Amino acid sequence: MKNFVMKVASVVLVGAMGLAFAGCSKGEAKSSESSGSEKFTVEEGKLVMATNAFFPPYEYYEGDKIVGIDAEIAAAVADKLGLTLEIQDVEFDSIITGVQANKYDLGCAGMTVTEDRLQNVNFSTPYAKGIQVIIVKEGSPITDVASLTSGNYSVGVQQGTTGDIYISEEVEKVERFNKGADAVLALTNGQVDAVVIDNEPAKAFVAANAGLKILETPYADEDYAMCFNKENTVLMNKVNDALKALTDDGTIAKIVEKYIPSK
Repeated sequence: MKNFVMKVASVVLVGAMGLAFAGCSKGEAKSSESSGSEKFTVEEGKLVMATNAFFPPYEYYEGDKIVGIDAEIAAAVADKLGLTLEIQDVEFDSIITGVQANKYDLGCAGMTVTEDRLQNVNFSTPYAKGIQVIIVKEGSPITDVASLTSGNYSVGVQQGTTGDIYISEEVEKVERFNKGADAVLALTNGQVDAVVIDNEPAKAFVAANAGLKILETPYADEDYAMCFNKENTVLMNKVNDALKALTDDGTIAKIVEKYIPSK
């Protein structure tokens, strides 16, 4: 096991190499434009995004509607492409397999680029930054990353996230949950000794659960990006162009500021 204070997630920008999907049968990409044009979305006129809507402020429910940083950025991208955004809420661990199977056009769920994920999907240019942190109970003997990884502690994570990937290399006792909120509940109930999760949802969970705190030392810095079927470089390139335009005109910065105020 490696002993460290912080990891940095490696972001790899994937170049355009492939062609758009050739067929239009179920499970394959259909044209989002007129007949004879390039085919780059699963369903005509729509941009279908897979997410896991329990990761505030990136994606969460307000009533029956999914909102958040990822939802608004994806909506802005869809608008740039002349498409209607459709968000499907699924288990985080099933997003990549669904994108591979052409059930969704892209995955957008506070997802970090990793070498393992790059074997299965391509990623857009990064659009936001995240920080993995550690949540513990007030008075916990766990005071920093070193004390967590050197002790015989159990750690709760959301299955399939980078928090899961990173901490699994550092400690033996890892409890995996479908939602970050379930991992935090396990911490409050004494089932685990700590939780590793993104800083922004961590703030919300700590605010909602008395007796918890976030350690001052970050666990990992990372960049968030959207994932695509490896064959659909046409859509990836179009999304990258849209993300650049939305970055250049300040739209993405305004969306992030709305949910994570700098002051």
